[in-house]
Amino acid sequence: MKLSRAASWFLAAFGVWSWVIWTTFAKNLWKDGSGLAFDDAGDPTAYFWVHLTLAVVSFILGTAVGVIGLRSVLAYRKAR
Repeated sequence: MKLSRAASWFLAAFGVWSWVIWTTFAKNLWKDGSGLAFDDAGDPTAYFWVHLTLAVVSFILGTAVGVIGLRSVLAYRKAR
């Protein structure tokens, strides 16, 4: 299957976007002072674990999508 140039760039950009957004989210989750992520004793709550899992899965999927896009972009450049 061959991706269009626009789709290739979109997928590569999505991979970068995913890392930027979820890195920021993970940092904010770790520094949470609202009491949602950590209880009074400083132990992680279910909220923390669920959202950490979301971030990790999003990192993995964002990386996979970004790699597909980057490989496609590089294939277009190599074909020139």
